[in-house]
Amino acid sequence: MLKNKIGISSKYSEVVILSVILVILMGMFSIMLPGRFLHPNNLQSMAFQLPELGILALAMMITMLTGGINLSIISSANLSGIVMALILTRVITPELTSTQVNWTILLAVLVGMTVSLGIGLVNGFIIAYLGVSPILATLGTMTFFEGISVVITRGYVISGFPEPILAIGNGTVFGIPVPMLIFIGAAIFVAILLNKTRLGLLTYMIGSNIKATMFSGINVNKIIMKVYTVSGILSGLAALIMVSRFNSAKAGYGSSYLLITVLVSVLGGVNPNGGFGKVSGVVMGLILLQVISSGLNLLGLSAHLTIALWGGILLAVEGIRLLRNKHGLGK
Repeated sequence: MLKNKIGISSKYSEVVILSVILVILMGMFSIMLPGRFLHPNNLQSMAFQLPELGILALAMMITMLTGGINLSIISSANLSGIVMALILTRVITPELTSTQVNWTILLAVLVGMTVSLGIGLVNGFIIAYLGVSPILATLGTMTFFEGISVVITRGYVISGFPEPILAIGNGTVFGIPVPMLIFIGAAIFVAILLNKTRLGLLTYMIGSNIKATMFSGINVNKIIMKVYTVSGILSGLAALIMVSRFNSAKAGYGSSYLLITVLVSVLGGVNPNGGFGKVSGVVMGLILLQVISSGLNLLGLSAHLTIALWGGILLAVEGIRLLRNKHGLGK
């Protein structure tokens, strides 16, 4: 009887809640912006804007599932992008053939991804084996690698990359932006990793109860190392999209993304204390925020109002969750 009065049942997952809000918002923007909001050009524009934030949100999400956090995802992505940019601008010369250019691009991407992987390993080692709290460890590495990026670039922008790599950030396949395809692939990879592998199961176990997991004979330190390594790799992938999309690399790019990735993760149903959260919820949260941003932009409203509305949506969703949990309606 109580469930009927409240109108919420346990089957209403995070995805369903966000889907309802998304449908309402899309309906409102469609009415307010007839022929503009749902125009293919606007939808494609949103598909270009979402991927780098989306991949960074995935990098944040998987660390939060263990009860941790990774504040270094932006500095990791920027340093990775800067390394790629240096190789692309200093090794590639007009004398190189197209084949040599392509191999150099591949080298740049691999070296950049290796840098971000290495940062992930450093984070994991400091947290797992030195016992430093995730927020302090990644705050330290964030500051350290951001400083290195500034020293390397001297605060300047590195730009002027070959056309093949620019196609990664600005090209389309059957009208679908390449960055969106990369994001979809990354989301599927993380979903499979969390739902179908031992690493994923143990990640949830650590977030739910790390002591019980340790007493079960699980090498918790090893799992944490792997989680932060995956987070680092995802940051490198986001760097590739950022570099290729903007045709430049700089130490301070994407600084505003950090808190938004936390916002998206929590909005998508990730428990800040760990142990609960799904990729599907994070993806829905990303789409929801992008719809709000695009709609308000088309209406000519302030970007500050967009941020305020994002916060309001988060509070509203959290209110629904608290109401549901208070009456024992499950997750």
